[in-house]
Amino acid sequence: MKHKIISTLCIVSAIILILSGYYLLLFFIGIIWLGFTVWGAFDIRLGYFIPVIYRKKTNKKIIAITFDDGPTDFTPKALDLLEKYNAKATFFCIGKQIEKHPDICRRIYSEKHQLGNHSYSHTNSFGFFSTEKVREELQKTAFLLQEITGEKNHYFRPPFGVTNPHIAKAVKELGYQVIGWNIRSLDTVIEDENKILKRITNKLKPGSIILLHDTSDKTIRVLEQLLLTLQKENYQMITINKLLENE
Repeated sequence: MKHKIISTLCIVSAIILILSGYYLLLFFIGIIWLGFTVWGAFDIRLGYFIPVIYRKKTNKKIIAITFDDGPTDFTPKALDLLEKYNAKATFFCIGKQIEKHPDICRRIYSEKHQLGNHSYSHTNSFGFFSTEKVREELQKTAFLLQEITGEKNHYFRPPFGVTNPHIAKAVKELGYQVIGWNIRSLDTVIEDENKILKRITNKLKPGSIILLHDTSDKTIRVLEQLLLTLQKENYQMITINKLLENE
């Protein structure tokens, strides 16, 4: 199910209905189109508007832990735990946060973790931005990341996991690969740490991409329990680029 295919089918169906005189049925075609559009915008795994990687099909016991919305004062605690358990992770960073904590970003990079683009502002209205505004957000953050790493960044995770035609166009123009997830911890919503951990561990499988947020002590405590579990089950925790390279 892709946006262009569904839109084309709906347009063709609408034309047929108009030519046939079934005008009342046009309402249902509109509802179908709107339903797919909303579903596709909010479920990143569908890749409705643009191709999205949300897990790696593999039999190897490898997994990618990812963090959104940093860097913050909690990020160093996450880095300490990752070092303790010999794990690597990917941090999708907000441009404004990079400006506040450039030293933390340098530490992320120096410790062989991966940095990714998570927009500049992460505003609630990001999904309503024009293509030009989305492009500007990505480029500002890309510049900050390149200043730290000396490398061009290729990975983008949309704020809130929302995609649409404007975001898709900007991403394609800039040559980004969109990274989603197949295990969403909901660590910013659920208060019970055990429930967060169970939500993750119940869905564990080789090649999974886990979504966490390095924005609270709650998540840091969950992270340690998660790393213990992954270590016991002989998972190797690697960055997104290593996950995608792995065959």
